[in-house]
Amino acid sequence: MRSIRRPVLAAAALTAVVALTATGCGPEGNQADGKPSQSAEQGSAGGGGFTIPEDIQDKLKEHGVDLDKWKNGEWKNWDKDKWLREASEFINPIIKGLWDPDRASKAKPPKEPTPKDISGDQGRTDPDPRPVQAKAVKPPFGQNAPGLGKIFFDTPEGHAVCSGAVVKDPAHPGKSNLVWTAGHCVHAGKTGGWYRNMIFAPSFNDTGKSAAQLENASREQMFPKGVWWADGASTSSQWIGQGGPQGNSVPMAPYDFAIMHVTPEKGAGSKSLEEVAGGAYSVDFNASAIPDIKSITAQGYPAEAPFDGATLQQCTDKPGRLSLDAKKPTMYRIGCLMTAGSSGGPWFAKGSDGKPTLVSNTSIGPRPAGWLAGPHLGPEAKSLYNAMSKKFASK
Repeated sequence: MRSIRRPVLAAAALTAVVALTATGCGPEGNQADGKPSQSAEQGSAGGGGFTIPEDIQDKLKEHGVDLDKWKNGEWKNWDKDKWLREASEFINPIIKGLWDPDRASKAKPPKEPTPKDISGDQGRTDPDPRPVQAKAVKPPFGQNAPGLGKIFFDTPEGHAVCSGAVVKDPAHPGKSNLVWTAGHCVHAGKTGGWYRNMIFAPSFNDTGKSAAQLENASREQMFPKGVWWADGASTSSQWIGQGGPQGNSVPMAPYDFAIMHVTPEKGAGSKSLEEVAGGAYSVDFNASAIPDIKSITAQGYPAEAPFDGATLQQCTDKPGRLSLDAKKPTMYRIGCLMTAGSSGGPWFAKGSDGKPTLVSNTSIGPRPAGWLAGPHLGPEAKSLYNAMSKKFASK
């Protein structure tokens, strides 16, 4: 896994997304070879059949974005002037049918080196944890790990994958459309911008078919609970400003978190993601000091050998501390042999109610695999979460 990094428009608004490059996501191939949008809804983006107001379309055209051309292949233009990067510039128009089994199967983690030294402050870093073997979650995943899923998106290098989980929405109790993941799963960082054609697939491959079996799977078997397009996303300003796919971005890992708002590909009027996925998780932005947490379970879809990205895996361990910079927040670290593709996957600790509560997400890890590290979610993460909930409160 790299250093384990991987790598709307709502009907009436532009939204933002940022990403950190760490564990578990990533592209494959030399070019993102999108399909023609034969069934794309012309003049709409994000929320199914909504029509984008003319003033919003005019705003997009200021950035050289024509939605009709975008859906018919212009999204593959990654020129610097065409690659939108600011928080207010994330666009992700729905292109119906774009993500099919063949396209999804080509989304692989990147082959990138891990920095040789990522611990800048040994005074606050605990000894390397012992490796913990990942264990397969028993299918059906929707029953034994409700709300977990796989994230697919396009980068200049090709189709990429990450992991994510449905989280509760204060504005819509019981009907959340929010997904937590890693920052690097949505934005390229310092030298790039927002990734494109971003979707969330809850309970991906729910019955646990092997990668070989998935080669002949139908779209419904691969995406049993539908395809959900990101129409809003946000990540830390630290990642947008200083993050990136290379080793020097690792110090930004403490800010490698992101929140997405999604909408169903099949259109408005459907049930919420939380209802379809079977649940959503609380997020703890004031978790106990790292040494006080007795156990954390990390889940995700690792896709680099010995895994193939087809099945949901998990590791459970007592967390230790990893400090990359004395001036930045200390991260959680656990022993875990999950590989690239697990980036963005949720980290759960037992909440005050005894239920799993999301306290972090997979961000970075070494190659070969041995441990994973995730950010401590503090004020910056809470601010993004609250802003996304508020943004879509009336939707």
